[in-house]
Amino acid sequence: MNCQVAILAGGMGTRLKSRTGDLPKPMAQILGRPVLEHQIALCQQHGFTKIALLVHYQSEYIQDFFGDGTKFGVELTYVVEKEARGTAGALLDALDVMDRRFLVLYGDTYADINLSDFWRADNPQFSVGTLLLHPNDHPHDSDLVEVDDNLNVVGIRPYPHPEGAEYANLVNAAMYILDRDILREVIPESGKFDLAKHTFVNILERNLKLRAYVTPEYIKDMGTPARLDKVERDITFGLPERLSTRQPRIAVFLDRDGTLNQEVNHLNSPSQLELIDGVCDAIHLLNRSGLLAIGVTNQPVVARGDVTWSGLRAIHARLDHLLGEGKAYLDRLYICPHHPDKGFVGEVPELKMVCDCRKPSTGLIDRAVVELNIARRDSWMVGDTTSDILAGKRAGLRTALVRTGYAGRDFKYNVEADFVGDSLIDVVDWILHGRAFALKALLPSLASVISSRLVSVSGLSRSGKTTAAKLLADQLREFGKSAHVISLDNWLIDPKLRKEGGGVLTRYDLDEALRNIESLVAAKERINFSLTPYDRKTQTKSNPINYSIGPNDVIIVEGVPALLDHRLRELSDVAIFLDVSDSLQKERVFKEYVWRGYEATEIEKKISSREIDEVEPVKLSRSLADYQIKLQKDENDSK
Repeated sequence: MNCQVAILAGGMGTRLKSRTGDLPKPMAQILGRPVLEHQIALCQQHGFTKIALLVHYQSEYIQDFFGDGTKFGVELTYVVEKEARGTAGALLDALDVMDRRFLVLYGDTYADINLSDFWRADNPQFSVGTLLLHPNDHPHDSDLVEVDDNLNVVGIRPYPHPEGAEYANLVNAAMYILDRDILREVIPESGKFDLAKHTFVNILERNLKLRAYVTPEYIKDMGTPARLDKVERDITFGLPERLSTRQPRIAVFLDRDGTLNQEVNHLNSPSQLELIDGVCDAIHLLNRSGLLAIGVTNQPVVARGDVTWSGLRAIHARLDHLLGEGKAYLDRLYICPHHPDKGFVGEVPELKMVCDCRKPSTGLIDRAVVELNIARRDSWMVGDTTSDILAGKRAGLRTALVRTGYAGRDFKYNVEADFVGDSLIDVVDWILHGRAFALKALLPSLASVISSRLVSVSGLSRSGKTTAAKLLADQLREFGKSAHVISLDNWLIDPKLRKEGGGVLTRYDLDEALRNIESLVAAKERINFSLTPYDRKTQTKSNPINYSIGPNDVIIVEGVPALLDHRLRELSDVAIFLDVSDSLQKERVFKEYVWRGYEATEIEKKISSREIDEVEPVKLSRSLADYQIKLQKDENDSK
């Protein structure tokens, strides 16, 4: 039997000389083992045991180390290249010992790829080869591949790219399944040629078909000391494992308009797409953490006829390009092009329909869950509209609202996110770090909370009361206990009817609040009712929210004055105070007023006023709480 795998292992490793000395590049060590050994182990793990090593520089080192492959569980054949002729030339010399269809790996990459899945995805009846592609955080200096909607390769965009070019971020990852006989036809007998830059272009020019296999799995070039160190850090951190197919992945689903880029009504041109500040940093953190960053976007502009499919691809190529400039990428982007309403000039009739993919329906998310093996319970939906949040909840995801774009003020659906952040970077920080820290902080109170009827959560404005209350409710549901969060802000008095500086208690109709809460606590049967929440931006009442509270459910009441009124304290089984550093609290309050549209001078006056009539009384009430909890780590806290 001929070889199933060809590994291009002839590199000198000039840029790695400080690490390898005279050794060939594939002998560079990753965590104490040559990278070539890692590759051979990967092949053996997936049943590819007949391997050809295409060697050149200092090949005796490789042959002495690996021998015939027996001790590594494989059979090795060596093809020694006498004269360096590029990756295509080296492969041409080895074709006589290869199977008709075979895998190609590069000896300077570390990969944790499910080769079995990759092999099964290849179909010799439909293509002469399959290229493994992935997005990366440096597409500007990578060989890119253009594919159509059916994953047929339609263009090769080798580096360097033309000035001003914006391409989709699909990078040639240097792993292929190729046809031996076709390669004989397309690789010249003499001269130096590269597979990625020359051979694949030649194949397409002959109207032969190449297919793409796009995966978020880990594969990285380690050809420089910095890249080698990065690969070792990634392995130690567990990044390849989290991206692998061995267990369900965790994903963060991201809306596009208003979440990633500035909201533009019916955006239909690449020139209109402008990223929101901090988005690249936020997505880069997701990329480095091993959580998938997946775009899910309604694009009715296609159905309306405002933009063609090719125009939409150009828009998303710009999105990829701008993210890439910030060292970030989306692992996948799912699009709903439909729109249910008819009557637009130039509309596309076949796309005018009610579908299951237009958010708040869950079709886009469901498709990603299946295709990318995603764990719903641990994944998130992040967006700027209630449609995004409702889609996430329907799909079984945790949800986060960003206060960019519409900031949840589309008011289409009565739904609340599990977390609200000022920006995407705030939300990502919560997902990656903040939530775990907050859960740990709340853990001591959980045993008391779970056996309570009424829990009160107090603290200064913007101390995290709502977040803590929702997190407690979420944890109670994990234990099979129904819980409901009710905000005292529902009983804020109209600003026109209260006097600034009159004291925090004068801003609430606490008598009415207590009547409602007392009736809920005393109820012996299920009560259905609605409350009209207070809109902090407009300082008016917004759309009602419906509640259905059973006699054994836990009621969590949160608000600034929750510990200041003795009646509510006496009614509560557990009282929690949310602590926060002065600097962080003031920073958050300032951002809140900016979001509401106040000028800086007005904000300073309001903050000064609240220092007198709110901050000190609320701080003094801290001693009345059963638990004093800080949801976030201060900068001066120990790591």
